[in-house]
Formats: sequence, C-alpha cells, structure tokens
Amino acid sequence: MIDYDIVIIGGSLAGRYAALKASQLRAKVALVELENNFGQNLHHNPHHNSHQNFNSGLVYLDTLSEVAKRKLQLESASDFGIFLSQRGDNKESDEFNQTPIAGMDWETAMLRVFGVELQVRSHYSLEYLVGQGIDVIVGVGQFEAQTNLGFAIDNRLLVGRTYLLATGSLPKVDNIEGLQKIGFLTLANIWQVLDAASLNGNKVPEDWVILGGIPQSIQLAQTLVRLGLNVTLICDRELILSHVDLDICQLLQAQLEAEGVRILTKTLVTQVLQIDDKKWLQAGDKAIETDEIVVATGQIPNIESLNLAAVGVKWYQGRLHVNDRLQTTNSRIYACGDVIGGYPLANVANYEADIAVNNALFLSKNKVDYQNVVWGISTQPIFAQVGLTQAQSENLYDSSEILILRQYFKSLAAAQIQDETTGICKLIVLKNGRILGAAIIGAESREIINIIALAINRKIKIQQLTSLCLSYPSFASILDAIARDWQLQRLNHNFVFQEFLDDFFQIRRNWNI
Repeated sequence: MIDYDIVIIGGSLAGRYAALKASQLRAKVALVELENNFGQNLHHNPHHNSHQNFNSGLVYLDTLSEVAKRKLQLESASDFGIFLSQRGDNKESDEFNQTPIAGMDWETAMLRVFGVELQVRSHYSLEYLVGQGIDVIVGVGQFEAQTNLGFAIDNRLLVGRTYLLATGSLPKVDNIEGLQKIGFLTLANIWQVLDAASLNGNKVPEDWVILGGIPQSIQLAQTLVRLGLNVTLICDRELILSHVDLDICQLLQAQLEAEGVRILTKTLVTQVLQIDDKKWLQAGDKAIETDEIVVATGQIPNIESLNLAAVGVKWYQGRLHVNDRLQTTNSRIYACGDVIGGYPLANVANYEADIAVNNALFLSKNKVDYQNVVWGISTQPIFAQVGLTQAQSENLYDSSEILILRQYFKSLAAAQIQDETTGICKLIVLKNGRILGAAIIGAESREIINIIALAINRKIKIQQLTSLCLSYPSFASILDAIARDWQLQRLNHNFVFQEFLDDFFQIRRNWNI
C-alpha cells in the first residue's frame, strides 16, 4: 500500500522547501531529515569534520560579507566628508582628521551571523513543517526494493508513489599529501573557528589559504580580506570562475587583487605540512605559510548511504544522472539541488524543486530551462549572470548575427552619487533584438539581472526596453542606456536607412515641413 504521495529525502533547505510546496498542494508528504544536519554544536574541533551543513554555511557567508561591507563603508566615510571622533572634537583636531580604521568585535559579528541564519532557518523549521501536516522523520535510512520501492528508516518502510532526493552536497576534497593529517576547513565548518575566536579574545587566525573552485570561494576570499586578514586564493584553472566570459572574470579578479587578495591560478597544491604552529603548502613552485586552509574546490552529492544502486539510480563523477524533467534513472525517483551537481545556489535548487515536485505529483512534463535562471556571487560589487555567455552564443550562432553591448557603471548618475562606479553591464543579443544572455558586475546587479531574466523568459526584445520610463537616478537606468546603444549599433550598420534619414530631414528643412 502506498502511504505517501511523495517521500522527500532531505538534509537541505531545498528539501524543506519542496516538502512545504508539496504539502501546500494538498499532497501527503514525508520528509526524511538527516540527524544533526541543522543547528549543530559550533564549539567542537572542526578541522576533521567536513560533513557539517553546507546550507547554513552559505547563509553565514552572505551575512559575514555584509558585515565586511559595512566595515569598508565606515572606513571610506571620509570620502563623503564624514569623520569619526571618539571625543567629538572640532574638525581641526588631528584625531578628527585621521582616516578611521574600523576595528572588529568578532563576538558581536558572529552573534549577528548566527542570529540571521537562525531567522532564515526558522521559516523552514521542522516544527513549522510538522504543523503543516508533513510527516517528519529524523534519522539515516536507505532505499529498498524487495517488493515495493520504499525508504527504510528506524524500522519503518516509507512507501511513496514518488520520491525526491534533496540531500544536498558535501565538500569535494582533493587527494593532497598531508591535507587530511594536518586538517582543513570547509565552507560548512569554517564558522566554528571564527566562533571560537570570538569567544577567545577576538584572536582570529591572520593568514588564510583558500583552495578555490566554486563561486563561494571567491566571496569568502574578499570577505576575509575586508575584515583585515591575509588571504591567498589558489585555483588550478586559468580563471578563478568557470562558465563566465574572460572579460567579466578578469574584472572580478582585478577587483579582488586590488583589495589585497593574493591570487594564484593554474597552480596545483601537492603537499601540506605542519611546521611548529604554522601550516605550509607546496603550491606549484611556491611554499606558502598559513594559519588555516579552507577547501572550496567543489561539491559531491550526499548520496553515499542511500543504497541508490540497488534501486537503479545511476551517477557518474559526482553527478546524478537526471533527465530534463529531473527524473533519475529510476522514473519514480526525482532529484533537485546540488545533489545533482552544479554550483550550490539556493535559487537554482528551489527552481529545480518546483519543477521536480510538480512532475512527481502530477502528470506534468515540465522541463528545466537554465537559460532563464539567474545566478551570481555576493562579492562587492556583486556579480550576476543569466542566459548564454558570449562564448556559448558564438558556438550556437554565426558571429555576424550577434551584437555584444557594454555599458559601464561610471556613466550612471546613481553610481556617481553612491560612489559605486566600478562595474559593467554586458548583454549578448541577436541583431533582431532577442536577448541571449547577460553578465553584470556592479551595485544592485542582482536586481538589474532579474529584469533581464524576465525579458528572456517572456521573449521581450531589447528595443522594447527603451519604452520603459525608469526612476532617476537608478542603477536600472543602465538598461535604457544599453538598449539605446543597440539602436545606435543597428543604425550604424544600416547604410540604406542612414541615407533615407539624411534625405528625409533634408526635405523637411528645405520645405519647412
């Protein structure tokens, strides 16, 4: 007998999101949560534990990035004529005229970080989900396929009509000599070190090496540097970020280096040693001394204990095999989130959860379309992207049919007013005005990219953006500027129309029409 419409094997915020959505659709839902996955004790030694919750780590990172941003704004307040004085002296005072160097109260900062995560998590707490009629089971189980496909946990067999894998991912740790022995941190448990420091006289380790590869490694590097720490970011690729055009990636890298991040690309770490109280890495031909090592090279699906092979679910090189309807190789089992591979991004996971739940519950055949999905990094300035890159577009279309449009943030009044002039908006469009993709680095880029994503989704052409009357001053006005640039490029390439306009205005001038 089938007990549930859908059984969700969770362990991630996407799993809880999917459970809530299915329940709101009046389905009978069971949610299996891994033990100790959320709200774990932060005060034990983290260096040999890479199985902490990654979702909480991403919220921690975004919150700490905001702390770092506020610190930098305080330090640059003198650019706006604002000076800080502890005594409130007149502005002729030497103390008053000194450029402020904001200190860090790590205990207060970490209390805020954990408090924000707690508030975010409360919207998807297990207690709330139980109150919505979801059957929540906490523990570790596995699939069984003796008579009926089911999920066995705590001497129970949960039998559902369909199943959804939303177990999230674990940090991918490369086989580097000495790394496991010496110990390392990940984006899931780095917060324990910072929390311990905040309770121990604010003695945060000064030197950090980040083995990068995923977007969050770039964000972490910038955040730690802004908080006054020394950071080296090491990537084995030529670029610090994949799936991004070269010019955009170079601008992002230049921003990090300008703020003090030491970046080593095309560099392999081959050995890690402990000498006295310092860790040493052999990175290419360089020996690097550091206090802490953060591994953020990639993620692998959290599926080891689920017995998927026994029920016909296949995976390869860290990725589950799913079709465009998010079905695994067992048609009754769906998957969403970073368990299926790709970058660990909350909005992408929720987008996949919406499609997977609808397909699992109904006779739907909805397909994922990542061309409409925005993704980005909470760097400063923020990076955001949607649709095709320039390289991808040139592989799909003839180069003569593509226009590359660029506008720089320094041309915006809003950017000048707020001193946020670093940035670029790059659009890839066809000559008929169809938008293929966009990449933005700059203030409010996450809000601007949402407008472009809507245009791509609803097939709104770029020339239609010129009819918008946007508020002024605003960062979104860069879309109006880039649409007018498209019109100008079109005109400059249409010599017949140029001659027509010349003749048209000549006639009007001669005849005073």
